Amino acid sequence: MSAALIELRFGARHVLIAPDVGGAIAAYFDETDKGPLHWLRPATREALAARDPLGMASFPLLPYCNRIREGRFVFDGRAIDLSGDGNAFDHALHGHAWRRPWRVVSSTETAVELHFSHEPSAEPAHHWPFRYEAVQRIALTAEALTVTMTARNLSDRPMPFGMGHHPYYPRTSATRIHARVAAMWHATPDLLPTHLATHPSVDRLASPEGMPADSFDLDNNYAGWSRSATIAWPDEARAVTLRAEAPFDHMVLYAPSSEPSLLCVEPVSNTVDWINLDAMRDVKGGCVLAPGESVSASFAWVPSR
Repeated sequence: MSAALIELRFGARHVLIAPDVGGAIAAYFDETDKGPLHWLRPATREALAARDPLGMASFPLLPYCNRIREGRFVFDGRAIDLSGDGNAFDHALHGHAWRRPWRVVSSTETAVELHFSHEPSAEPAHHWPFRYEAVQRIALTAEALTVTMTARNLSDRPMPFGMGHHPYYPRTSATRIHARVAAMWHATPDLLPTHLATHPSVDRLASPEGMPADSFDLDNNYAGWSRSATIAWPDEARAVTLRAEAPFDHMVLYAPSSEPSLLCVEPVSNTVDWINLDAMRDVKGGCVLAPGESVSASFAWVPSR
């Protein structure tokens, strides 16, 4: 059985939301005379039937983005072990909210609000030892699809925290990416950061024509992002621009040469393994929420044709 979907509509523009599949966006497209024109890679029937977040158009990342080395870190003098939280990867990946259902609190024709609550326990996917709540407000207008993410620490002690979203875009041989970033985090073969430095992609991304998606084999984080990135299909005379607010100060670019159909340009608040990384906060991101403290930020996808 396919996951239940909520549809948002504004004129010919449509968004499909899958609350039970990690609070994910399943599709974002314009209805045209020639059929749907997708701004994000749409979920397939098979992905919906399997309730597979990795098969969605975009899914939320929290309480951290990307990887934590071996699922372990020390915070505030306490060793935290996430290696048994049900995450099937070598390093804890993308937090846990993407692997659990979200609750629909309100829904209109153009907006939906999803809530997520985390209570620590010994159960798989509940090993994060901090209690917190999160909200996604997803709103569609004639100009853009906007996602506002909010989280609040409900624990009685400080909580390390990061958030983001993981969008997939249609990728063709003509796809180009334009963004301004300061530097790239180079990584080990298993994608853990080693050092922040220049890379040919930094200049290519900033060039007026943008960087072809096939230029490099990338699964890397970039620091010093201007919080704007455009994914363009010049042969189709269209593009979509991702615009974000702080603290989405980091950008992930996933354009693997081994899987030429995959392309991700992600707004995130922290780089890979930030909590174990010996680096200044402004280049690795992440934050610490005091008891009762909240963080909130928005990003949007703005199409153009």
